[in-house]
Amino acid sequence: MIPVLLLMTIGFILGYVLKNETKFILFSNKATTLIIYMLLFLLGIGVGLNKTIVSNMANIGLQAILITFGAVLGSLILAYITYKLFFIQKK
Repeated sequence: MIPVLLLMTIGFILGYVLKNETKFILFSNKATTLIIYMLLFLLGIGVGLNKTIVSNMANIGLQAILITFGAVLGSLILAYITYKLFFIQKK
């Protein structure tokens, strides 16, 4: 846990110091996107290698679809409520 907090703190400080460096910001954005793609790829490999997950894919897939649908629907409803409460001016 300490290495994670230490790396995050160093990243925060570095980002704060270099916040006006355009080249660094562009590099950081591209590197972040690439690293996220790599993590997703490696996660896919890990899931594909897990025999339990692969053998229960039908059940897990249905649950994942239901959870995703619920999360998207909940986000849309709360976004609509937030929009109505805070962004529409009352006459």
